[in-house]
Amino acid sequence: MTPTRMLAAAAVALALASATSAAAQTATPAQPATTHTRGWDPMTFKKPSEAELKQQLTPEQYAVTQKEGTEAPFHNAFWNNHEAGIYVDVVSGEPLFSSLDKFDSGTGWPSFTRPLDPENISTKTDHKLFMARTEVRSAHADSHLGHVFDDGPKPTGLRYCMNSAAMRFIPVDKLEAEGYGPYLGLFKKAGV
Repeated sequence: MTPTRMLAAAAVALALASATSAAAQTATPAQPATTHTRGWDPMTFKKPSEAELKQQLTPEQYAVTQKEGTEAPFHNAFWNNHEAGIYVDVVSGEPLFSSLDKFDSGTGWPSFTRPLDPENISTKTDHKLFMARTEVRSAHADSHLGHVFDDGPKPTGLRYCMNSAAMRFIPVDKLEAEGYGPYLGLFKKAGV
């Protein structure tokens, strides 16, 4: 077994061990809660206090984004979502990933080849599974999103393996109404 596959197996075991029984029993969870209302403005965003986050997020969203948790694979909102749109941080609303860069990694988590806006992503080294991994966080809200691995498809060779609980999905037909109109051009250009 390759080190990457060993890491994936360890991550699956860790996620299954830490997943709540409710998450494991729900095949299609409801759309995650969110702490923001409309669009994304880095000039006005102020991260809510821990007490506010505990009230505004579901327990799973809080555990994932604030305590670096991992949701169960194959039992999360977006692992098998094929709808066109963007994924934003559940805390801040900062744009993170696009369905145009999403692919089926076979891991049970939503996976992307690249971030939508690289300035909204930060990375750091994580040693939690007895090996070095690259943790991915949102740059402004500092939410834990998941990890990035170098076993993805072309053109980047990267696999941004994210937690659905850290993101909110905005379909293309709602981008304008939700304050993300500038991203419509990406989908028009791709013929979506």
